[in-house]
Amino acid sequence: MPANAVDPNETTATRRQRGERIAAELSGDPNPALLESLDRDFPFLANALTSYAVGEILARTVLDVRTRQLALVAAFAALGLGDFIKIHGGYALNAGVTEDELKEIVYLTTIPAGFARAVQASQAVTELLASRRQA
Repeated sequence: MPANAVDPNETTATRRQRGERIAAELSGDPNPALLESLDRDFPFLANALTSYAVGEILARTVLDVRTRQLALVAAFAALGLGDFIKIHGGYALNAGVTEDELKEIVYLTTIPAGFARAVQASQAVTELLASRRQA
């Protein structure tokens, strides 16, 4: 089977375990708070997110972790999703992305999404960086 191909015989439980491991590695927390609250309040959503989005998509190795996280920050910035910018921006910083590189994503956001979305993204990045400095 080619690299990064989905194994049709793999169980959801196996993908979920892989997703939990990846989420812990990305966040630096063995029990990421977001996944814990989703598991408690929205177990179906938690399972779908952990087994598919993380256990299959983020497990792919065509792009390295750093590049994947920058791409996600850019996509969430263009969509105006500040909370997700903070989550994946934190993962990006954990993967070696610099503060200046995150800020560059904000500047790039003006091209596909306009200044309003870039301002929203700048606020999310500012909040993320401030929270990390306080920690």
